[in-house]
Amino acid sequence: MDWQTSEDTVAARPVTDADARSLVGKPPASGAWREGDPVADRRFVGIATVVTEAGVRLPGVRIAYETWGELDEDRGNAILVLHALTGDPHLVGPAGPGQPTAGWWEGVVGPGLALDTDRWFVVAPNILGGCAGTTGPASLAPDGAEWGGRFPYLTIRDQVAAQLAFADVLRIERFAAVVGGSMGGMHALEWALTAPERVARLAVLAAPARSSADQVALNSVQTEAVRADPRFRGGDYYGAVDGDGPHRGLALARRMALLSYRSSGELNERFGRSWQSGVSPLGHHGRFAVESYLDFHGNRFTRRFDANSYIRLVDAMSSHDVARGRGGVEEALARYAGPALVLGIDSDRLYPLDDQRVLARGLTGALDGPEPTLLASAFGHDAFLIEREQVGAQLRRLLAV
Repeated sequence: MDWQTSEDTVAARPVTDADARSLVGKPPASGAWREGDPVADRRFVGIATVVTEAGVRLPGVRIAYETWGELDEDRGNAILVLHALTGDPHLVGPAGPGQPTAGWWEGVVGPGLALDTDRWFVVAPNILGGCAGTTGPASLAPDGAEWGGRFPYLTIRDQVAAQLAFADVLRIERFAAVVGGSMGGMHALEWALTAPERVARLAVLAAPARSSADQVALNSVQTEAVRADPRFRGGDYYGAVDGDGPHRGLALARRMALLSYRSSGELNERFGRSWQSGVSPLGHHGRFAVESYLDFHGNRFTRRFDANSYIRLVDAMSSHDVARGRGGVEEALARYAGPALVLGIDSDRLYPLDDQRVLARGLTGALDGPEPTLLASAFGHDAFLIEREQVGAQLRRLLAV
C-alpha cells in the first residue's frame, strides 16, 4: 500500500508509519494531469466538438488514451477497456513522472494473459470530464482559463458519444469486445445499446442497468461534501497554492465512497476494533485503525484526482439509465443480442447482484443465461479490480465465443 499503488486494486490493510510519511507535504490544489506535465505513456487525439444531451457545445475535445499490442490490418482485433470512476487509461505499467499510480489491471492485460496483447490490440481512453489528460474541468477553455466550475454537466451517454468519435478517429469500426467495470461497465453497456453493430462482445462487470435512488443518494452526499469545502470556491481553485485546494471535501467524499467499495466483512476482518496506535480512541484522542485507513486513502486520493472532475463524473453515474428514451429496461437491453459477460460480485454492496440479474435476464446473449456470472469474493465492489485471476478466466470465456 505505497503511494504509487491505487487503493482500489489491493486488499485493505492497516496504515503504517511509512504510509503516513508518504503523505508528508501539502497536496496541490488539483491532482489532475495538466498541460506541461510529463506525458508518460499517454497518446492524444482530437475529436472536435461534443454536444451534450443538455445541448451544451464543448469545443476542442481531446481524448487521452493508452494502447497495448498491435492493430491488425483489417483493424478487427481491437478491445476497448473503459475505466471506473477514479481510474485512468493506465491499465499496465509502472508509476512514474506524469503517472501517479501503477497499472490497475496488471495480470489481466498483457502477453499470454486474458486480454492477450500478442493477439489483441487493447485500447483504453480516459473518459470525457476526467482528469488524466482527456478534456475535463482542469483543461483550458477557449478563453485560456481552466473550465473549472463552468465545465458542463455530462451524462454517461455524452461520454460514450465522445468515445464513439474517438473510435472513428482511430478508424476502428467494430470492437472485438467492449469491456468495463463499475462506471466503465455503464459505458460498455451504453456502447452496446447505442451502437450494437460496433460491439462484437460485451463485458459488464459490477454495474447496473440504471442507478437506483439509493445509489444516487450516495452520490449526492459525496458531491455535496466537495462543494461544501470553503476552498472549493465554486470550482475555481486552480490558482490556489499547495495546501489551499478543496482537499478536505474531496478526501471526505473518497472516504464515503470507499465504504461502498469494500464489504463489511473485509473491513471487520482486517481491522476489527483495533487501534491505530497505543493511544485510546475512547476519549483520549486516538484513532481506530479503520478510521486511519479511510483518512490515509482519502488524503492520498487528493494528490491524484481533481475535485471538479469528481463532481462531474459522479453526477454522470447518477444519470445512468438505459431505459431513458428507450421504452423501458427490457426494451433497451433487447437492442444488443451479442455474447455478453455479466459479472456480479456476491459481496458488492454498491451494485448488488440483483442489479446484474436485471442485465442477465435482458441480454439474450448473456454467457450464463438469466443469472449473472458470479465472482465470489470478500472484497466487495472492488473485487473486479482485485480478483484478477477470476476476472481473467471469465474474460477468456467471453473471447472464446
